[in-house]
Amino acid sequence: MDALAVFLEKLTKTEKKFMESLNSPFKIQAFLDTVEYPGGEENRPAIEVLRQKKAHCLDGGLFAATALRMLGFEPLIIDMQPDPGRDDDHILALFKLFGCWGAIAKSNYSGLRFREPIHRTLRELVLTYFDDSFNIQGEKTLRTYSRPVHLVRFDHLNWMTESTGLDAVEKHLYKVKVIPLITPEQAAFLSKVDKRSFDAGTLGLNYDGVYKI
Repeated sequence: MDALAVFLEKLTKTEKKFMESLNSPFKIQAFLDTVEYPGGEENRPAIEVLRQKKAHCLDGGLFAATALRMLGFEPLIIDMQPDPGRDDDHILALFKLFGCWGAIAKSNYSGLRFREPIHRTLRELVLTYFDDSFNIQGEKTLRTYSRPVHLVRFDHLNWMTESTGLDAVEKHLYKVKVIPLITPEQAAFLSKVDKRSFDAGTLGLNYDGVYKI
């Protein structure tokens, strides 16, 4: 039995009906926008995101991959990574329509969420997150992104229903080959985020969930 079958088997009738109502990528994002972005390090599988109404970026990304899989999409994620020690990484759940990539994500920052499926390459998609990827000091932090990770490889760990499955996904992401987005020279030349963009990007921010430097 694959992870999706296990997930569906464990849902109540009400929960299953709700999941079936998330019948487009945008509706999946809209649900994630309603759940709390918590502090702490707890990893919540999709079933607990649904029940607790809480998710950080890994939880939200894997919930989105679960919901997308219910719609017939492949459960794919990528990990966007900052300079070490300057910020959190960020998970995107990928989907492809019309031959182009889109993304769903849960973030503490308002600009790091949904992207329409209009991007011809993953690099093109990731670049749309660049200016919105900043830390609490206003530093632009995005530096690399991973190759796509197909979550079917973790089905035997029931990543949709077991926190240990999420832990395994997280550990795997530390080992995935990353692709540079900018050069060190470009990184050294970056300006800080202006106040208006900072205020917009931190609208509704939960400071308990902010990366501490």
